[in-house]
Amino acid sequence: MRIPAIRGAIDRRVLVNYRIDAAVVAKLLPKPFEPQIVDGYAIGGVCLIRLKSLRPSVMPMPWGFGSENAAYRFAVEWDEAGERRRGVYIPRRDTSSRIVAFTGGRVFPGVHHLADFEVTETDSDFSIRIRSRDRSTEMGIEGSVANGWPSGSLFPTLEAASDFFREGSLGYSATHDDNRLDGLELRCTDWRVEPFVANNVESSYFEDTSIFPPGSIEYDGALLMRGIDHEWHSREDLRR
Repeated sequence: MRIPAIRGAIDRRVLVNYRIDAAVVAKLLPKPFEPQIVDGYAIGGVCLIRLKSLRPSVMPMPWGFGSENAAYRFAVEWDEAGERRRGVYIPRRDTSSRIVAFTGGRVFPGVHHLADFEVTETDSDFSIRIRSRDRSTEMGIEGSVANGWPSGSLFPTLEAASDFFREGSLGYSATHDDNRLDGLELRCTDWRVEPFVANNVESSYFEDTSIFPPGSIEYDGALLMRGIDHEWHSREDLRR
């Protein structure tokens, strides 16, 4: 699936992260993906992103639209043309936009499911809750901007976490075709992250013990991004 470059702004992005037993994640990944390992664990999570002023890159402001979105993702590696590649596999996407839900998997890469988002935020405090219209997923996080990097994460510093997630800018999303994955690359003009401390995190997907057996998964931490100009670029489909 090929689309023109889409330009816009990341108004707010929270990266919610879990450390997971690598063997469990390996069973969830289609070929050719393998879990990307950090200190013995696989990394999964949810990207909660509010986009605004989305438009083809050739179109000037003030045209554009915005949406709230959630992408369930796993950090992955794979071999391609003799090179070891890194990115993310996205088994599910939710969106508040009917436009994105309709065009996802048809015009815009990746199938998007329509969902209701409840967001309350200030400059320092955030509450985001999601419920998909098909009742398949629910997600919620409440937290605040932190003064420093919290202890207990697999990533020893904010810089280490930032570098890891910046490297995973290429994502492959599930489609209606079980043998094809849509490719999409995020390019940020200025990559900036802030530490985020969560008071409460809930996810019907990552708390599903039929997928993640007890003891195989643990919340690791979160990052916040705000006010980032960016572009989306489609990439060649990946065949399983």
